Amino acid sequence: MAVKISTQVSIPDAEIEISAVRAQGPGGQNVNKTATAVHLRFDIATSSLPEFYKRRLLVLDDGRITKEGVLIIKAQSHRSQEKNREEARHRLAELIRVAVAPRKRRISTRPTAASNAKRLDEKGRRGNLKQLRRQVDDD
Repeated sequence: MAVKISTQVSIPDAEIEISAVRAQGPGGQNVNKTATAVHLRFDIATSSLPEFYKRRLLVLDDGRITKEGVLIIKAQSHRSQEKNREEARHRLAELIRVAVAPRKRRISTRPTAASNAKRLDEKGRRGNLKQLRRQVDDD
């Protein structure tokens, strides 16, 4: 079962490495004896993703991406390993979707007349204050 990103793009299971680890935090006796948390490792550079996707992922400022370009996701919110595995795969797909989503262009707007007047008024006040600090000439 591949991780589906879009209608044309999906990641085969062979490219995703999932390992079970013990979960952190409280949980009673069960947390000490079962490995329900999941580490998902995904090597971006060697994956079958399109080059555009790879570039976008590698320039992300995300602490889960190592210097070598490996994305590591830890899922431990559920009590069962299977649900954590699905959660990790879902988070991988969501991260890739967000990374490749087109950026919305900012439309520059003109400052309002009131904000311009406020800026100029404050500028005049600062100028007057600085003028009062000047040394007085004794003529």
